[in-house]
Amino acid sequence: MNTRLALVAIFMLAAALCAPARAQTDSPGALRLPDRQAPSLTAQALDDSGRDAEPGAEGSAATAGSMPTLTELSELARRIDSESPSTLATPIKIVLLLTLLSVIPAVLMLTTAFTRIVIVLAFVRQALTTRSVPPNTVLVGLALFLSLFVMAPTLRRMNAEALQPYLSKSIGAEEALEKGVRPLRDFMFAQTGEGELSLFVQMSGVEQPRTPADVPTYVLIPAFVISELKTAFELGFVLFLPFLIVDLIVASVLMSMGMIMLPPVMISAPLKILLFVLVDGWSLITQSLVFSFGGV
Repeated sequence: MNTRLALVAIFMLAAALCAPARAQTDSPGALRLPDRQAPSLTAQALDDSGRDAEPGAEGSAATAGSMPTLTELSELARRIDSESPSTLATPIKIVLLLTLLSVIPAVLMLTTAFTRIVIVLAFVRQALTTRSVPPNTVLVGLALFLSLFVMAPTLRRMNAEALQPYLSKSIGAEEALEKGVRPLRDFMFAQTGEGELSLFVQMSGVEQPRTPADVPTYVLIPAFVISELKTAFELGFVLFLPFLIVDLIVASVLMSMGMIMLPPVMISAPLKILLFVLVDGWSLITQSLVFSFGGV
């Protein structure tokens, strides 16, 4: 309301400043311009036939090239005052939307299968000692598409239960948001350990939940992320073991041959790559990752 009153006051002030000054009344001491300097209105008042022009045409011509009148500005001020408060809150809605768009990547990474998959793939690259091969772009892209593959049933439920009813205007935005979060919460509950969930429930200070629906989402998400990190490191340890055995064998052979100056990684890296290719390592890893979430 204060904003609308301020706008009304500004327009009223502008109307007072832009209004033309009144013509001074003739007085004996008033300065009078010579007749040759007075503007001639004959050409504007008469048409080509010598008759008077229509009053409306003269008024519109004068209005087109002049400042808005006090009446017009007052009408504009009344229209602004009659606007609903939601119209004036549009910039705030834009700021909130941009903030939401900046948070979406973090939500996609921390509430889906992306965290576990990308960490396991990074462990595989480190175990192969291939440094930047495959590059980060390939690993992140593969993790993203594997996450979409794993999350496909959850996304289908969200689309059927929340998005499509909202687009058909059968439910409101608040109800659509509530129904859309349920499949995601079910997925996170299935992958979250009881120890991690109990830890965050205890630290949050909320009342002990009796059902999964009583657990707040802000408590479930960090518990899910910690569980994903724990599972990813367990899978990474298991993947490191065969490559570690190859490194130990190569180092022992080089030490027994007296080749101390030769770095063992120069011999073990090709052997590990060969072993990884022979056992079809990428297929085994992706299959293990997918089935670690319970399959699709």
